[in-house]
Amino acid sequence: MIQKDILQNQSHKRFNILTGEWILVSPHRTKRPWQGQQEKQAGDKRPSYDESCYLCPGNERASGDSNPQYTDTYAFTNDFAALQSKSDPFIINDGLLRAESELGTCRVICFSPDHSKSLAHMDTSGIENVVSLWQEEFRQLGSREDIRYVQIFENKGAVMGCSNPHPHGQIWAQSSIPNEVIKKDKRQKDYYENNQKSLLSDYIHQELSNKERLVYENGHFVVLIPFWAVWPFETMIIPKRQQAHIGQLSAEEKTGFADAIRFLTATYDKLFDCSFPYSSGIHQAPTDGKDYDHWHWHMSFYPPLLRSATVKKFMVGYEMFAMPQRDITAESAAQRLRELA
Repeated sequence: MIQKDILQNQSHKRFNILTGEWILVSPHRTKRPWQGQQEKQAGDKRPSYDESCYLCPGNERASGDSNPQYTDTYAFTNDFAALQSKSDPFIINDGLLRAESELGTCRVICFSPDHSKSLAHMDTSGIENVVSLWQEEFRQLGSREDIRYVQIFENKGAVMGCSNPHPHGQIWAQSSIPNEVIKKDKRQKDYYENNQKSLLSDYIHQELSNKERLVYENGHFVVLIPFWAVWPFETMIIPKRQQAHIGQLSAEEKTGFADAIRFLTATYDKLFDCSFPYSSGIHQAPTDGKDYDHWHWHMSFYPPLLRSATVKKFMVGYEMFAMPQRDITAESAAQRLRELA
């Protein structure tokens, strides 16, 4: 049994079961983080259509191509993709200097034709359409022989490097498996082989028992702040039924997933009375044709805000050179989000 008082009052390390890495927690540095100054940001009011936006329906993009007059979701290949679909393969081994070619494609996913909306302003059925598009893109990209991993993600807000406020996300599909996924694959595989159950199935069972870090629950999903969270209000959305990837969602589960996203993003906006910035991403099984029965997919949200709409958490100093560190405990952050709900 965890001694709760110790975790809320003494500096300690917490272990990330998905990556095998540690994070330093210093709860004594701030006992009630939301009592600090909380400036209100100017309202993020945008028109439903912006003639200068390269993601709005019918508008011309920088490439010279024009968007169709889409009325729901819309996907296209990024005009300035980070991954090239065609180039000469190569391997460089020059002493300690190594490099290899990397192929792939980058897709842009428009969540809505309405320029003024974010996921927080969409209803469950609208978000369900986004999930359906994610599923279709995952199927098409993951079926390609040259693609071994499909990364779905969203950067929301200028502070997260988002260059356009129109509601959208991205999908990068590449010919190798990226670092974070390799770490999570190993940890989940080792646990599955030793316990014949998925790592996250046992984890959410424990979290649902004590409810300290639970933020929201519906029939098919849980939203929680992971015990090892790095960012102040970091969260995970996890399906209750073990699935390797989002393509395995049933119709009811897809609705449940959309509902969890709706709840979380709307609650985030209430936290500091602003359009809450974050980076979110779905980690799921690779698409290289191997056996991934040990995988349990999940979606993570990494928001940078700490005390208010204008006070942010920065990864600097010790965190850049040693290990991640946080002052607000996962338990107090979860309590704050539950109170807003």
